[in-house]
Order: sequence, then structure tokens, then C-alpha cells
Amino acid sequence: MNAIRTCSLTKYYGKARGIIDIDLAVEEGDFFGFIGPNGAGKSTTIRTLLGLIAATGGRAEIFGRDIRSRREEILADIGYMPSEASFYHGMKVGEVIRYSARLRGRDCREEAGRLCERLELDQEKKVNQLSLGNRKKVSIVCALQHNPRLCILDEPTSGLDPLMQREFYAILTERNAKGSTIFLSSHVLSEVQRHCRKAGVIRGGRLLVSDTIDRLGQTHTKRVTVRGISHAPALDGIKDVKAAGDALTFLYSGSPDVLLKALAAAPLTDINIVEPDLEEIFLHFYREEDEAHDDSES
Repeated sequence: MNAIRTCSLTKYYGKARGIIDIDLAVEEGDFFGFIGPNGAGKSTTIRTLLGLIAATGGRAEIFGRDIRSRREEILADIGYMPSEASFYHGMKVGEVIRYSARLRGRDCREEAGRLCERLELDQEKKVNQLSLGNRKKVSIVCALQHNPRLCILDEPTSGLDPLMQREFYAILTERNAKGSTIFLSSHVLSEVQRHCRKAGVIRGGRLLVSDTIDRLGQTHTKRVTVRGISHAPALDGIKDVKAAGDALTFLYSGSPDVLLKALAAAPLTDINIVEPDLEEIFLHFYREEDEAHDDSES
């Protein structure tokens, strides 16, 4: 079963673009990353899925249930963490967490206590006295304390220090191993590459691609680093040439045989050819979209 499925999901704010024709499928039990820069449409997609805003067109289902007609039933299965959380001024951390649990009609004290301990969160502090990172921790506990079947997390690690980020992902990995579906939006590509099994890339409100992390990396492009020459060979398929000290790096998407023959004639002292990281893959899909857009206008 799909935990999330959308068909031509569209949202406009008046004449302003939100998201356009999003076709997305996230299998139950997946650990899915939703990648895109600020303003790409990540939060709009999430808020539409949750029924916080109404879609302009298309449809979406959570665990096979329509988000419009069965919203309350769906929300009982979801733990949602917004990118920016606001709490009632003057309440203590523990009061906010218990209030969140009561809204669900659940007794979550035991799990909330475990999460607070792991995240080093003091339940006696007032929420208005907390740093950004500690407010994020409160939001994490509120989203996860009822052991939801689907966790939807919008830019969850901004403000968390590296140690807390590691603990947060350890918690998510444990939940995922027990069957929870994790759907998180991020523009921190290293996080997605390290923790997610699948990902979707969104830009300008449109989903560019959705696949496994491994297959997203199969762009037939390599990152090449050479030493001993100051200019890249004059070959088709070479992009993003950069010089750093005595090293020259570039992306290459042509024939390996052609590249090696060209470099064999150069006075190289070292060569390294590796798969590109997710950030370079991300930019690859964006370049493809820009080129397609330019072609359509010419």
C-alpha cells in the first residue's frame, strides 16, 4: 500500500503558483526525502496533504483514504512537524507536550518521557525561554510521542546542533525499522543521501523526478579530479570546471574511453574519478529542466 499518493495535485494562491500537477507515490514503510530549495513547493505540498490548505485541483490519498473526505481519520495516523512551530506563551515544555497528547485523546507520557530524555529536553522550562534548537525538540516530541504510522517532517533539523541531529535521525531510523513511514522535506542534501532510501526533487512547484537514492545517482556523470594540468580537455560532456590549488575538477558525462584517451596525452600527476554526490545530482536535474525550458522558448 502507498502511504502517500497524489495525482495532478495542484495549489494556486490566487494567481501565484504553489504546486502544479504533483504525481507522487510513497510506499508504506519507506524513508522518503522531499528535496528542494526554499520556495520550491515543499511546504505547500505537505500542508495540502494534511488538509491545512485546500487543493486547487487534483487529488491525494493517505493510506488509500481521500484527504478531503476522511481528513480527521487520516490525521490520527500522522505525526506532523512544521518547519516553524509556535507554542502558547508562558506554558512549560511538559505542559505543551501533554496538551498535544490530550488533543489526540492519548496518554503519551511514557513515550514523551523517553523522547525528552534522548533529546536532553527540560520539561520544566517555559517555551518562550527556549532557543530555536530546543523549540525544535519540543516540536519533535509532539510529532512523535503517539507513535504515528506516518511521520511528516518539514525541514526538521534546522536549529539542531550536530549531536542532536544524529540522535534525531537515530530515533527516526528506529521508528522506520518498526514500520513507520518517514516523509521529510529538506534542502540539506547530505542528510537525505545519508538517511533516505528514496527521494523526490521539486522545483518551481513541479516534481522533477522521484526514485531511489541509488537510481537518482545513475546520471552517467562522474566527478573527475586531476593534477598536473591547468585546463580541462576540450571534450563534449565536460561541465562545472573548478580549480582548487593544484587540482582541477569537473563533471563529465561522455564516453570514459574518450576521456581517458584525452588525459593519457596530458602530463598528469594524479587522477580520481568518483560518483557525484547528491548535491551534484540535484543540480544535474535542475540543469536538465533549465535546458528543456530554454528549448521550449527557442
